[in-house]
Amino acid sequence: MYETAKRQQRALVVVVITKNKESKNRKLDEIIRLAESTGIEVIGSFSQNIKEFNKGTVIGSGKIIEIQNFLKDHPVDVVIVDYKLTGSQIFNLSNAFSTRVLDRVGLILDIFALHAKTNEAKLQVKLAQNIYLLPKLRQVKETSNKYGGAGVGMRGPGETKLELDRRRIEKEIDLLKKEILKIKSQRQIGRREREKSGIKKVALVGYTNAGKSSLLNALAKDNIYVEDKYFATLDTTSRKIFLNGENVVVTDTVGFISELPHELVDSFASTLDEAKLADLILHVVDPTATSKDGSELYFEESMSVTNKVLDDIGATKNRLTVFNKSDLIESKRDLAENEIYVSAKTKNGIEELKQKISQMLNN
Repeated sequence: MYETAKRQQRALVVVVITKNKESKNRKLDEIIRLAESTGIEVIGSFSQNIKEFNKGTVIGSGKIIEIQNFLKDHPVDVVIVDYKLTGSQIFNLSNAFSTRVLDRVGLILDIFALHAKTNEAKLQVKLAQNIYLLPKLRQVKETSNKYGGAGVGMRGPGETKLELDRRRIEKEIDLLKKEILKIKSQRQIGRREREKSGIKKVALVGYTNAGKSSLLNALAKDNIYVEDKYFATLDTTSRKIFLNGENVVVTDTVGFISELPHELVDSFASTLDEAKLADLILHVVDPTATSKDGSELYFEESMSVTNKVLDDIGATKNRLTVFNKSDLIESKRDLAENEIYVSAKTKNGIEELKQKISQMLNN
């Protein structure tokens, strides 16, 4: 088991902008929140707009010198780059900064490793970590030997895999896939039983930290674990609620995020199936998501990310957008027919939401 370090780890984050309309503030706020979700203290940040990639380091030599100068006076345990890096890029940047380098995918995997509680979630995370690590094995081993292999990015399975060879990791990937397939088969049996019973299925989906678990608590009058962190819960949670004379199963699914690593999408396919096979999707949105200075609203981009994932997996178009945290909104916009304001915290709008669910399930 991973033991939490006594001293809080310090990190520098580097944001890479590759698209013209991409918000630097949004990307910076998100990567900082991701880092803080692992218990890291972020002491500084840099960003760079990339037009022509440096194949060896992604960011340019001038920016590397800027970061090197910063690190002379502000040493850190890890530099986090908000981009998916190759093994050689991690190796080159680690040598340039004389410290460990972690990319966006590695950071998200680390958060998942921290929050995996059930056997299924642990298997899924272990599989994703192995798939991520395999092509980078040599470079990650070399940088870990130089700059240490403990702390963020090395939790869960990653702690021991550096001692293993490629062949053993490949063998374990095959075994993990078979284990997850067994769990998926068991889940499908449960779904078929629900289908036979005629019970309707509702899936809660949305950007991470939008308040899905809190909303499920409000709907089911339950006490499911909730925390103000990205990916605080990974496990699929289902509760039966009674609406207008019929039972309905409501399932909370893993949160989405922009550029969700494909390793995780593949590993958590069985969880995403809950959304794919639902009769109704409640798309939970946090309309209060803004930049730290309050100048930019982020929720529309978050909605777009979630809708794209749903469209990609072929989920039903029967979707109700639930704007949560309405108690924190000063001015509300006009709503479309398939939109509703609620507050999971104050329970305002919950009864109206239940009626809307029943109506949309029976249309």
